[in-house]
Amino acid sequence: MKYCLTFLLFMFFQFLGNAQKPRIDAIEVTALDMNVDSLEMLLQRSNEDTAKVNLLNQLSWRYTFNQPQTGLKYSDQALQLSKKLNYSRGTGNAFIYSAWCLWAEGNYSASLRQALKALYEFERIEDFERIAWVHITMAHTYREISDYNKALNYALRSIKTYDSLNILPRFSIAVAGSIYEKQNELDSALAYIRKARKLDEQHYNGQWGWLPLLLGNIATKQKDYETAMTYYRIALPLAVNKNIKKDIVDIYNSLATLYLKKNNLDSCIFFSNEVLSKWQSTSYQKGVLEAYNILAEAYRSKNEKDSTIKYLLLSSELNKKLFDQDKQREILNLTFNEEARQEEILAERQKFRTQLKMYFVFGIGVVLLIIAVLLWRNNLHRKKAYLLLQKQKKETDLQKTMVEQTLSDLRSTQTQLIQSEKMASLGELTAGIAHEIQNPLNFVNNFSDVNSELADELQQEADKGNLDEVKAIAKDIRENEQKINHHGKRADAIVKGMLQHSRTSSGQKESTDINALADEYLRLAYHGLRAKDKSFNTTMKTDFDESIGNISIIPQDIGRVILNLINNAFYAVDEKMKSGIENYEPIVTVSTKTVKPPSGGLGAKVEIKVKDNGNGIPQKVLDKIFQPFFTTKPTGKGTGLGLSLSYDIVKAHGGDLKVNTKESEGSEFIIDLPLSKVL
Repeated sequence: MKYCLTFLLFMFFQFLGNAQKPRIDAIEVTALDMNVDSLEMLLQRSNEDTAKVNLLNQLSWRYTFNQPQTGLKYSDQALQLSKKLNYSRGTGNAFIYSAWCLWAEGNYSASLRQALKALYEFERIEDFERIAWVHITMAHTYREISDYNKALNYALRSIKTYDSLNILPRFSIAVAGSIYEKQNELDSALAYIRKARKLDEQHYNGQWGWLPLLLGNIATKQKDYETAMTYYRIALPLAVNKNIKKDIVDIYNSLATLYLKKNNLDSCIFFSNEVLSKWQSTSYQKGVLEAYNILAEAYRSKNEKDSTIKYLLLSSELNKKLFDQDKQREILNLTFNEEARQEEILAERQKFRTQLKMYFVFGIGVVLLIIAVLLWRNNLHRKKAYLLLQKQKKETDLQKTMVEQTLSDLRSTQTQLIQSEKMASLGELTAGIAHEIQNPLNFVNNFSDVNSELADELQQEADKGNLDEVKAIAKDIRENEQKINHHGKRADAIVKGMLQHSRTSSGQKESTDINALADEYLRLAYHGLRAKDKSFNTTMKTDFDESIGNISIIPQDIGRVILNLINNAFYAVDEKMKSGIENYEPIVTVSTKTVKPPSGGLGAKVEIKVKDNGNGIPQKVLDKIFQPFFTTKPTGKGTGLGLSLSYDIVKAHGGDLKVNTKESEGSEFIIDLPLSKVL
């Protein structure tokens, strides 16, 4: 009687929660208040019906983060009974609970496979709430294998679906925040996690320990170690109280990482060993792998080579187990097949829309045919019909004349607008160049004014015979003159760089600061494009190796190569931005570094990279991009000579020009110049 009453109360609260609008998602450990023993006792007394399927699935979920093998056993039983009863929702839940158990074990390919099975089942019965749950499961899996773009895509899709169902997506928001934290986009991560924590406090009294853990990780990355420690102290008792061993492992690893960053190596080693000694049996292998890596780094810092090698070997073995090539290949295949399926679904929808349009047009045709028959019957008198047609012809001729005149006027206006736009673009380009020169000129003018005042003051102090003050003022004047000289040379360098770019190459190599050259052309390209299109905007990042120094190159030629690659990158991210992709942030990165040869080899290089996150280059045309007159741009937007000439220029310098690209993810062009050319 006691267990029957418990079960009835459980079902009542579930119904009560579903009746409230808006609801909050309850797909997580903290939302289940019944203990495992109570559920197992109910299971023993249950009949072979759908209620038993739901109990088996709940038990599978409760064991996910502590005993995933036991969880898999219950989800398998739920699956078999669901198929026997033809209970589709139970079947989908069994697949998704098994996916979570496999995720906890670190078997990400199998987890993704089960999640996709669940997705197909829920799509078949059009259970959109469970579809959102599958999406967040897949986001978790892709986050663990570091495919953050797909992970974030599924997390945001889950949030969107929950919002459409008027369900507050606490869990989905938290996962999206954790993905941003992994990507080191800390502002976005904080916004999402704080929103999830607010929902948790409003509806569950703030008992979810994973949220303060994530906030602690963000504080650690921001080097705010005191705040991070405060959050970890909040998270640990919450995880222990709920007995969520996976979260306990993550908190201990985060504490170890915090102490490692503070160089408190003994505390770091203590917490990592706590993970290995107490929680290794949970099958949460990703947490164990992180503990190995932290211990290896800690012992390396202590210069204890034997221990360092020991944990590096353990880390390597476990890493191979979790991310071996077969599993990675399976994940890629599953991802490819799912993307192909989604494309087929879109194609079927488009086909259906096309058929509807065809039926509509056919219906209109039938109606028009009926109207024509009626008109024919009503126009039996030929003379009247002839007069009517003559009148219509005159009106048509008049309309044609008016349309032709209007078209002529439009063409004339279009020509004027094009010419005006050309002149406006020229003015904007001039403004962009002026922007580059204005800053050093401002410095020159300001320091000149200051020196003029100091000269007057010097004359006054000299008349007074105050020699010490005269020397001090003279020193200030000399320092200001140095600054004037520095910024004057800076403006001179900008003008010379522009003139060098505009004139024909001399063919003579010069000692050139490659970092300054790359930075200059990045800014000129950006302001030039902004002058043409004020709607254009992108994030520019640089990562220059200051140890390179000057190299011997023809600056006009290498500058043209860099400028061409940067312009192509700007074009790529601008095209992707205009395609309307949600949450897309265009980024162009320019970097330099010295690449040393393999051990015992010769030929160190200077490497210049121009990277974008645009649409990438299709594989089918990748072999042609360096051919003359070949271009992927629309007609009128490219000559097809830029990359060909760039390739020839780099080869003439004894270097190489390569490209790495992924469709829909972006491209990276790499210029390699021999280090023997460095002066």
